[in-house]
Amino acid sequence: MSMPDIEPGYPLRYPNGRPRTATRKPALFRNAGSHMTLTTSRKRLRDQIALMTRTGKDWRVTNMVLSTNIRFTASGSRDQNVSRRDPEDPGVAFYFDLDGRSHVLACDRWDTVPDNITAIAAHIEALRGQERWGVADLRQAFAGHIALPAPDPWWAVLGVDRRADAATIDSAYRALAKAAHPNAGGERAVWDRLSAAYQQAKAAQA
Repeated sequence: MSMPDIEPGYPLRYPNGRPRTATRKPALFRNAGSHMTLTTSRKRLRDQIALMTRTGKDWRVTNMVLSTNIRFTASGSRDQNVSRRDPEDPGVAFYFDLDGRSHVLACDRWDTVPDNITAIAAHIEALRGQERWGVADLRQAFAGHIALPAPDPWWAVLGVDRRADAATIDSAYRALAKAAHPNAGGERAVWDRLSAAYQQAKAAQA
């Protein structure tokens, strides 16, 4: 039985409550001496996931979504019609179920999406070592990564259809911003959520 697919998620849905990195830097991850690419980093993640299940057993990791600000086509390749440039926010959030329980690993420390994917793969490898050396089983090793509900998608926050045009998005944002802005008595958390949704909406329109 083949390994379940890792579905792409666009735009990035970084987990609630996880701090973001203010200043990112290049990573030192390499593949055969070359910088990591989307292909090599996704393969490295997939390889680590595969090693979490013993041969002949049911897959322990299911319902996988790799959330980034890069849009992929149905075939799994990068959608060149959207943008050939790397996104300004290179963060990555990997949502998955381990033995039926939802988890998330997120990283935005590095300045490219492939390096942040590779960092998640390296983290899984380190957690697997705890089970390999008899320190903890995988469920114990991943206990600190239980997933909180993912942030609502931008279209739900703005109250529009996900296929809404730019004018509709702008109108919905302006209407909500009047009451949500802290200067108008709105809560900072609500304003931040609305602002983030609007930025995601604009990125999706690009």
